[in-house]
Amino acid sequence: MASNSVSLLANDIMIEKMMSFYGAVPTAPEEAILFSVKSVDTRITCYRKTHNGLRKVLFQGSDAEYEARIWGYVPEPKKKKEEGRVSKFVDESIGSDEVGTGDFFGPVCVCAAYVNPDIEKLLQFLGVTDSKKMTDERIRQIAPTLLAEVPYSQLSLPNDKYNEVVASGLNMNAIKAKMHNRCLLNLKAKYPGAKPFMDQFAEPRLYYSYLKSEEEVLRDITFSTKGELAFPSVAAGSVLARYSFLRKMDSLSEQYGLDIPFGAGADVDEFALKFVEQFGLDELKKITKQNFANFKRILSLIN
Repeated sequence: MASNSVSLLANDIMIEKMMSFYGAVPTAPEEAILFSVKSVDTRITCYRKTHNGLRKVLFQGSDAEYEARIWGYVPEPKKKKEEGRVSKFVDESIGSDEVGTGDFFGPVCVCAAYVNPDIEKLLQFLGVTDSKKMTDERIRQIAPTLLAEVPYSQLSLPNDKYNEVVASGLNMNAIKAKMHNRCLLNLKAKYPGAKPFMDQFAEPRLYYSYLKSEEEVLRDITFSTKGELAFPSVAAGSVLARYSFLRKMDSLSEQYGLDIPFGAGADVDEFALKFVEQFGLDELKKITKQNFANFKRILSLIN
């Protein structure tokens, strides 16, 4: 049972990412609380006071532990497991994961992958695991083999379309749910006997609530936090989603003749300001997530 209240310490870079992710607005400088925001059933509160450059972030609510896990919270382990290895497998599975949700530039990419015993051996041979534990160089090396040997379904949401759907009222989790659902359905139609898995970004009841307007919804999904380390199909989906994201960032960089940075930190703000000077604000709007705090900061600096 997850705790109803957990806390962690975060540096300024992590705080910026949290504020971007939740759309949080900082309070007045004299306030003890830097920001407080509600995410579904969890209240996230960040305190302004620092200790050795770190601020306390408190998560309170029914999904507190899950929400904190997104930002690196690790509960006291019962037994230490070997990190970086895929640990569970079934005869046939499809698993999905997403990339790009924390990046100011670039699309949201979701990929579902199908794995059977033969493909699982290939994944082990190539060292496929959570894409966050692999270098981008390694992903670029093995992705062509995966694309040729692993059945997959991949969707990308460019930022011009992302901004449209956010403006219509959808949040990031709702967007991800719809993309995961479609990718999984595409593979389930081809491999009806495969068991579906997903890296959990929302409690199952919340995930399905995001899909209430969808005509077709895949049910009986096994959700797992850190699912990329638990299931080979999720790991494969993670790597292929990352590869798609890398290719699209390559295209953006080539289009503008600049090395576009990843993430949502201070270096991204600095780059964005230079980008506006060269190409204008309207061009920046096309390739960034406008609900991120980065966009608000850019506007405040150029106006």
